[in-house]
Amino acid sequence: MEIYPKDMTQMEKLFSTQEACLKYLAALRWTSGYICPSCGAGKGWTMGNGLILCAHCRHQQSIMAGTVFQDTHLPLPVWFRAMWYICANKNGMSAQNLMRLVGLGSYNTAWLCLHKLRRAMIRPGRERLSGVVEADEAYIGGEREGKRGRGAFGKQIVFVAAEVRGHKIGRIRLSVIPGVSSEDLLPTISESVEEGATIRTDGWTSYNGLRDAGYGHVIAVKNTEELADVRLPQCHLVISLLKRWILGTLQGSAGTDHLQDYLNEFAFRFNRRSSRSRGLLFYRLAQMAVLTVPNPRSTIVGPQDVVGG
Repeated sequence: MEIYPKDMTQMEKLFSTQEACLKYLAALRWTSGYICPSCGAGKGWTMGNGLILCAHCRHQQSIMAGTVFQDTHLPLPVWFRAMWYICANKNGMSAQNLMRLVGLGSYNTAWLCLHKLRRAMIRPGRERLSGVVEADEAYIGGEREGKRGRGAFGKQIVFVAAEVRGHKIGRIRLSVIPGVSSEDLLPTISESVEEGATIRTDGWTSYNGLRDAGYGHVIAVKNTEELADVRLPQCHLVISLLKRWILGTLQGSAGTDHLQDYLNEFAFRFNRRSSRSRGLLFYRLAQMAVLTVPNPRSTIVGPQDVVGG
């Protein structure tokens, strides 16, 4: 049963204590009931220190271990408020705003909290795209002189795939890729799109191996780049919205080391754009947070200073 707050007042009422948050996470993590990893017994008690005590062998299992919240120094009610604000705001949340709204002690803490949650926005084992899928690449980075598009210097390449649902867009997938060779594109497509789907692309030769890989392949654009907007409209609308979101919510700075995190958030929001409530997005994010492996600070923050959203 999907249980989630309908508004901020209800959120604060439901999750005002550490114990209430732990109980909620335990229910999300063990949907069919707790099973002790030591003896296999199915009965345990939740203790106030965040552990579940097995009724049979007395093994103590941490509710937060193996999740986004592992080893956190922040109280869970703070994490829950952060998840609520991130999901309730249609266009996302900058670290500066999150720090102010949640009452975090520093910008770096807010920034790290955001990036841990962004890494939870991709559900493990999610279904691949199917049916008719448009595929193309986008080039993300500041304005630079010189060549545009493929071969542009100093920009990151993002693979974009969008399901075609009549004149509408279905689900999308976004992935940072190192190049546009077939060795870069075909494995990414395999991870994102079900075999048997029909993929529409431009005439870039690196897509020529799609039929051998088990896909239908339609070359929708054969000549000028300008035609791509018309022949691959769903893909190019996604690219346009992504760049607008980066300029708006992230003030144009997506950080080369963290671009995939931002793509995760954009795809999470886009794929749930028709959700009937913000509370349901909060529920989905909490679900994925207990399924996502821990990402300690050392795996997120590089030697450079924390900057951007």
